[in-house]
Amino acid sequence: MMRRFTLLTVLLLAAGARSAFAQEAAEAAVSAADTAWLLISTALVLLMTPALAFFYGGLVRSKNALNTMMMSFVALGVAGVLWAIVGYSIAFGEGNAFMGDFSMAFLNGVGLEPSGTIPHLLFMAFQGTFAIITAALISGAVVERMRFGAYLVFIALWGLLVYAPVAHWMWGGGWLGELGALDFAGGAVVHVNAGAAALVAALVLGKRKDYGRQALLPHNVPYVLLGAGLLWFGWFGFNGGSALAADTFAVLAFVNTMLAPAATLVVWTLLDYVRTQKVTAVGVATGIVVGLVAITPAAGFISPMFALILGGIAAVPSYFVINWRVRTRLDDSLDVFAAHGVGGITGALFTGVFASAAINGTADGLLFGNVAQLGIQALSVGVVFLYSGLMTFVILKGMGLFMTVRAVPKEEGLGMDIVNHGEEAYSTGEGAVLLLDDEVPVVITNGKVEPEPSLA
Repeated sequence: MMRRFTLLTVLLLAAGARSAFAQEAAEAAVSAADTAWLLISTALVLLMTPALAFFYGGLVRSKNALNTMMMSFVALGVAGVLWAIVGYSIAFGEGNAFMGDFSMAFLNGVGLEPSGTIPHLLFMAFQGTFAIITAALISGAVVERMRFGAYLVFIALWGLLVYAPVAHWMWGGGWLGELGALDFAGGAVVHVNAGAAALVAALVLGKRKDYGRQALLPHNVPYVLLGAGLLWFGWFGFNGGSALAADTFAVLAFVNTMLAPAATLVVWTLLDYVRTQKVTAVGVATGIVVGLVAITPAAGFISPMFALILGGIAAVPSYFVINWRVRTRLDDSLDVFAAHGVGGITGALFTGVFASAAINGTADGLLFGNVAQLGIQALSVGVVFLYSGLMTFVILKGMGLFMTVRAVPKEEGLGMDIVNHGEEAYSTGEGAVLLLDDEVPVVITNGKVEPEPSLA
């Protein structure tokens, strides 16, 4: 009996020792420095979505400011929750070359165990912030006319059917990553993806009722500048954090994120001045964003001097696409396609030109003898653009069979703030006021109920 007790004690002690050893090994695999940097980066990227709310909110008319900002803020909830429930598993589950499986649904098996040198749970949260802002980016193409409820349904479906599979293709062990496509922080996954969706959404919903009939001017340019500044600040986590470590690649991405938008800003300013003899604040803010978009896929793959060159180049196509778009019937309200789609395409393609294995330890680009890399980049951009555009069309048309997606002209005249939220961003009284449907100001003209002219 004593021998059995002794043997059992020895076995329990051995099991405890193995458990303690395993825990120590796991803790040793997790780097404190890398974890700290990723915690900061995750918070920085999350901040980018409220920053986007200010950037977009300042660009619209005052009667739609609150609704436009809410389209970004609500993505924090919808996209964030769905990412934890199933989106992360679709993007980073084992699955196959085209999508992950559901093995990590509801964060099953996602805990504090190492994922590289950071806890798995932290990696999930960091990637979740990308899913959130990508969905919010699309809202800029449909502001001032898309019903809020329909928008919620759209970003939920789009996040699961479009964003998560594309993230798997590139970063989750899917076919584009295996092919050798380079996308350091989301040139294709985030920006080309959102840009294509924005273009198709703008076409499907059609133009605003006042588009082409009156000037649709930004109501608060300081908001636009504030949003651009906060986006730049958050982008250091977006790109620098994508190194997934506090190492030399993070430093490279960080510095490139400082330099490329600076170059875009200079070139954009010169283009503005040559064309109109004026340098606009909205143009400066837009140039910053375009530079940030363009450097995103290349941040950890090219040298700082090439980052400056890329930033300068990126200004040109986006600038002229924006000026072309305003003369067409395409009402991509806040130029999501020109800034994010065109900027993302430019950055992804030039990653295939400027990439240097001496810098990134991964692959050379065209300038360093690897002609095929440019072709791979072009393929990745084209496939993501086509898939996102097609799926966005299918989702919106499918939604139209079951619900009203677009606001009616009367609602557009009143403004989406009152119609969708019963609140106003600005008031001459005591601040934002909750208005019920029967309290909306109207006038009667020829027996018809119409919005008050001052609100139209």
